[in-house]
Amino acid sequence: MTQPLQAVFLDQSSLNPTDLDFGPLEAVANWQWFSQTSADQVASRIEQADIVACNKVILNKQQIVNAQRLKLIIVAATGVNNIDLDACREQGIAVYNCQSYGNESVVQHSFALLFALANQLTANHQAAIQKWPNASQFCLLDHLPMQLAGKTFGLVGYGSLGKKAAQVAEALGMKVIISARKGQATSDGRVSFEQLLKQADIISLHCPLTAETKDLFSLNEFKQMQAHALLINTARGGIVNETDLVQALQQGLIAGAASDVLTEEPPVNGNPLLEYRGANLIVTPHMAWSSSQARQTIIEQLAQNIENFRHQNDLRRIC
Repeated sequence: MTQPLQAVFLDQSSLNPTDLDFGPLEAVANWQWFSQTSADQVASRIEQADIVACNKVILNKQQIVNAQRLKLIIVAATGVNNIDLDACREQGIAVYNCQSYGNESVVQHSFALLFALANQLTANHQAAIQKWPNASQFCLLDHLPMQLAGKTFGLVGYGSLGKKAAQVAEALGMKVIISARKGQATSDGRVSFEQLLKQADIISLHCPLTAETKDLFSLNEFKQMQAHALLINTARGGIVNETDLVQALQQGLIAGAASDVLTEEPPVNGNPLLEYRGANLIVTPHMAWSSSQARQTIIEQLAQNIENFRHQNDLRRIC
């Protein structure tokens, strides 16, 4: 009889497991569950594992090399920048990720942020408390909404998330434009990155963080955007230079921004976006992806990835 695979989940609490069914995973391996794992605990926890599951725990080369039984790493997210992929290739260790599990949840949050900015909900909430009781008429019109119908919605990143965002934007009556990669020629009906900056009333980010996209939006880009433009980032924090974004908001280079992500998470060393107090910025704590449906899909995909590995199926295999 084939021995069951021994598996360890290093940061189960990152999925907020209380409302999830882990049955699909328990059916395909013997599990040891850890709520969280610090860097100095990784080596001892993975040394006897055939399979390692993690969300954001970093697995470096030395840890991977020393885990001599390790055959498979399954990442409970799309991004795999916490895994030393070169070391995995050298050791013949397969890495699978999860994909498109939170499209509906992330797009919903992207537009929640957009609606809040376009209707100036933060400023209007404060106005209702502070000024409405003494108003001279039935309404206060200090912070007027931007009507989205007829506006130009610019997308940076046109994978599955970008495509869903485009569908919602079109349903709201917006014109959708899609950016080519910065510095590359346009094709497939896309506009250049520079054209997108100049034309878009709203820019929504749905691209990965890479060397190419790091600081993709800095002061130079904000100066090219329209003064009434809004920026929505539910992608990755490092895509936007946070210090420059605060400066752009303070100087009125753009009208508003919202971000569900920061360069460092959690922001234990502070962050310019958290220090800024203007009503034209909204920050949420990287929770766009986290509906119960999306998190349950992650569990199901992790289990499927183990089965895919067993049957040499490369669906969602990274290396």
